[in-house]
Amino acid sequence: MADGTPHLSLDVYPHIADVGQEAWDGCAGDDNPFVSYGFLSALEDSGSVGPRTGWHPRYAVLRDEAGAVAAVAPVYAKTNSYGEYVFDHAWANALERAGGRYYPKLQVAVPFSPVPGPRFLAKKDVGVPAMATALAQLAGELDCSSVHATFCTEAEWRAMGEAGWLTRLGTQYHWENQGYESFDGFLDALASRKRKAIRRERREAQAGLTFKALSGDALTPAIWEAFYQFYLSTVDRKWGGAYLTAEFFPLLGARLADKIVLMIAEREGKPIAGALNLRSDTVLYGRNWGSTEDVPFLHFELCYYQAIDYAIAHGMARVEAGAQGEHKIQRGYLPRPTYSAHYIRHAGLRRAVAEFLESERAGMAEAMAAMTAESPYKKSGEAG
Repeated sequence: MADGTPHLSLDVYPHIADVGQEAWDGCAGDDNPFVSYGFLSALEDSGSVGPRTGWHPRYAVLRDEAGAVAAVAPVYAKTNSYGEYVFDHAWANALERAGGRYYPKLQVAVPFSPVPGPRFLAKKDVGVPAMATALAQLAGELDCSSVHATFCTEAEWRAMGEAGWLTRLGTQYHWENQGYESFDGFLDALASRKRKAIRRERREAQAGLTFKALSGDALTPAIWEAFYQFYLSTVDRKWGGAYLTAEFFPLLGARLADKIVLMIAEREGKPIAGALNLRSDTVLYGRNWGSTEDVPFLHFELCYYQAIDYAIAHGMARVEAGAQGEHKIQRGYLPRPTYSAHYIRHAGLRRAVAEFLESERAGMAEAMAAMTAESPYKKSGEAG
């Protein structure tokens, strides 16, 4: 399929193995583990994506005139809006009330992973507009209502906006390493009251427990079996349905062992809680967590404070702790913008969504400014 540029064509595949690891990772690089062949193939091969969850793979590959792979994108045909973390249920309802059909749609994303990163992955000098044009045309060919690139980079967001896509702002909470030499060094940057509160939380969470950060060969089948029970405990309390299968975690461990940092809390040698992180050279990404015991502040300890400890010890620049949670601000994680872009074929819905997003962007910017003002860090010239 021609994508609107002279020398590129688009192929679409139902299995990432049809693209091949060398071709995919040659475009994706090795900086962001979530767009790697290893992560995406573990989702597919474990049955975490597919008909059961409504994520139908349609991996996009742009080829040059010689047939060589020039760019790829993780694309899924969606029959629902679950597992995305950028919510468009109201858009779907509006179109269907007007007699239209919102599903299927195309989602350019990493399933179940609200992690910012590149979505249009190019090995050669292929600009974002080439893939954006190709996917817009694909939506028409497949009779999909829309295309949504979620948690993309700011550069992609701007390029897609210039190409006519609708742009949306969100927010997450990230911890930034200011060259701290220890956790106490980080605490010294906080106002006295916040510093004392975190120390109290850590004392209560750590009482009677030991903590480990596991990677590589330490990720044994027994550890993954325990962690899956932790994952289910959180899913059952919050959502009542598990997107990720029991097979996903061992597959992920086999394919990306050195990119995994699994924080484990043990009581008398028995794991009682865990928090799954993935890492690049500079960023620690928090993902899933769970516990089989109700321990005060253990969630904060495993997901936020142990992550900060690890990042400082390994000279990492940032911890991204995932979606939602204004409570993260008082623990040193400040609001940062996230980006998504949306191509909507239906003219009426497009106009309505454009008006909504213009207002939403302004409100999001104001909200982030207000939340940043509540920062726990010392103000300039503040003692204590």
